[in-house]
Amino acid sequence: MNFFKNAVYKIQKRFSAQKAPILMYHRIAKVDFDPWCLCVTPEHFAQQLEVLTKYAHPISLKQFVQAHRDGNIPERAVVVTFDDGYADNLYHAKPILESYGIPATIFVTTGYIGGEREFWWDELERLLLQPTNLPEKLSLSIDGKIHQWDVGQASNYSQKDYLRDSKFDPWKAKPGSRLFFFYCVWDKMRSLSDNEQFRILKDIQSWSNSEQSSFPSYRPLSPEELIDLGANNLIEIGAHTVTHPCLSEHSETVQKNEIQDSKVFLENLLNYPITSFSYPFGNRSAQTVELARTLGFDCACSTVQDSAWQQSDRFQLPRFAVKNWNGDKFAKQLSRWFYA
Repeated sequence: MNFFKNAVYKIQKRFSAQKAPILMYHRIAKVDFDPWCLCVTPEHFAQQLEVLTKYAHPISLKQFVQAHRDGNIPERAVVVTFDDGYADNLYHAKPILESYGIPATIFVTTGYIGGEREFWWDELERLLLQPTNLPEKLSLSIDGKIHQWDVGQASNYSQKDYLRDSKFDPWKAKPGSRLFFFYCVWDKMRSLSDNEQFRILKDIQSWSNSEQSSFPSYRPLSPEELIDLGANNLIEIGAHTVTHPCLSEHSETVQKNEIQDSKVFLENLLNYPITSFSYPFGNRSAQTVELARTLGFDCACSTVQDSAWQQSDRFQLPRFAVKNWNGDKFAKQLSRWFYA
């Protein structure tokens, strides 16, 4: 019976005109190495928005939520969103969005706003994925246990190795490579508290004998920049927790504080209601979703790769991750998404 219901659901959705791909971006920037595919270059972003103006009907997330409530999602509707709150969202994304008149929602991790540090995953990348030599063994204390990695031949990491690894996804990295080592450490850190993450980063910095220096182009927004970013009706600011945790890995109290405190911070800074939320890493449980429902939001976004439609849960809206495609490749991908 469940198989039959799922089959009917998929058929109804496939042929429904009332659905909308919600696009997920993170950064608009040009970088040498982008292990998590977070960056779209300004040139390609402009080409992608050109495609949206020609072949789609871009609407804001707020407009989509209202249309979803009304049961009247516009045909070929598309929604643009960003996660995390990088400074390049203001300096690179906003001017291009304004030039095409396309609205966007930017979900902000508030604990990093105005700080001097990069997001923890960017700091880990800087420490482990630069062409440098590292000690052959790493030992870290995590959750009261000692975890050890044998870096082996990957301790010597040349520019050639760096360029080779830049072509692979971390989760598909070859065992024994520096990229595989990076992914293993990242995977252990992902579900930890921010205090633990930064303690570990400090230990890795000492182990690697690296300088305490961040990449300026990777930095999060400052409070003043965030105010500027959300100063007009084209860009909506949404909440993305305080410290970007894997929410379901933590207690209900921690989850509630992460979600609620990010909302309150943004409302106090921007002086308007924050009504949208996105789950860091898309990670959530039924408890997490219920918290998002009850803390004053109108919707919440996940990272499930699918189109949103009339039967989608507004507090688990799916999104498609956009990669650094040129306009032609993006147009083909968009066509597929409309029929997902």
